[in-house]
Amino acid sequence: MRSLRFRQTITVLLLFGGYAALYFCRADISVAAPLLIEDLGRHGVSHSEAIVHLGSMASLGVLAYALGKLFLTGLGDFWGGRWNFLIGLIGAVAFTLLFASGSSLQLFTFAWICNRLTKSMSWAGLIKVSSKWFDFSSYGTIIGILSLSYLIGDAAARQAMGALIEHGFGWRALFVFAAAVAGVLLLANALWLRESRVALGLGEARTNPLSLFAASESRPASVAALLLPLLRSRAFILVCLLSLGCTIVRETFNIWTPVYLRDYLGFSVSQSAGKSAIFPGVGVASVLLTGWLSDRLGLNGRPLILFIGLAGTAAALLALMSAHSSTSGSLLPLVAIGAIAFCLLGPYSYLGGAMALDFGGKQAGAVSSGIIDGVGYLGGVLAGDSVARISVMFGWHGVFMALAAVSALAAVGSGVLLALGRRAAAAGRPMS
Repeated sequence: MRSLRFRQTITVLLLFGGYAALYFCRADISVAAPLLIEDLGRHGVSHSEAIVHLGSMASLGVLAYALGKLFLTGLGDFWGGRWNFLIGLIGAVAFTLLFASGSSLQLFTFAWICNRLTKSMSWAGLIKVSSKWFDFSSYGTIIGILSLSYLIGDAAARQAMGALIEHGFGWRALFVFAAAVAGVLLLANALWLRESRVALGLGEARTNPLSLFAASESRPASVAALLLPLLRSRAFILVCLLSLGCTIVRETFNIWTPVYLRDYLGFSVSQSAGKSAIFPGVGVASVLLTGWLSDRLGLNGRPLILFIGLAGTAAALLALMSAHSSTSGSLLPLVAIGAIAFCLLGPYSYLGGAMALDFGGKQAGAVSSGIIDGVGYLGGVLAGDSVARISVMFGWHGVFMALAAVSALAAVGSGVLLALGRRAAAAGRPMS
């Protein structure tokens, strides 16, 4: 038992650090956005046009990420999650450096699309490896801890990059810095990450008995055998739709918070970069609390927390609409952004994590996570180009009103999921 705990701890640290490093290669574009907009302005591009250009680039990157989630992540169920995870880190390092070396919108866009496409494989790889190291009774806690990786990585990246900007570094230095962080974690995972505990003689991890694949834990016989049980489940399809709604809200704040703080509330570029860390930073507490709580509330704990969290997200977005434009900064919007993060990010972390394993188990954990996240990021495409255009045409009030409507609809959907879960638990069968 002591040997197992030690190896599990090493596995969590490697996965945590590697995935956090990926967010240095993702937050860089958001933090650098005000500097890129200024740089484009010096080349004759207006402020509004620059925002739309960056929004389009962000949308194409999210689309590539979604397609990778849908069509590439399932490879982990055939060749193992470790390779998925490492490919994501390799792509992050290579294409972040390519972006830093570029000088045209075409090269920026190409590098960003390739960056997001390769990184799309990493989370499913993390989920696959986790399913082979941990029992189902700890999914909520373990995936909750690992979900902190992208929140802490995002927050740490924004704080560090904000400090670099404060000391006079340009946007290219931010990208090189991000690639260096990811490169160190790539080396560590390549050397020490192992696919499963069985390979070390530590015994099989136990799968959720209500999983759609509980009857078999062997490698899937075909793609059809992997996909059909998932696609025939109404509950699984509903989780995918919930992922779509939640990702729209999450990606909007990931991409646009520094620009909103700079243009609407009057913070400096470096202040906007640092204060944008509020969103992932507060999410850390949310993920820890809801992950721990979901394991103690039983099989239907996750849908219940989803319902409460999404209803709270809608209310907080309506509160954010009341914030007025400022030239000296304001605390009310920061409090509202923190409340949105607390209500949204913990429940959101269930969808492509613990709930993906609840459905897919060890056999289909990678493809289950990939489909849930992939559908979500198809919606997240709207967070780039569409949000940019809405902000230009209707202002930030229009953006937050649209997000509040999306959150309210998702809360209704989570209520339906809760009802399906209670019915399945009473019958002692998987959610269909």
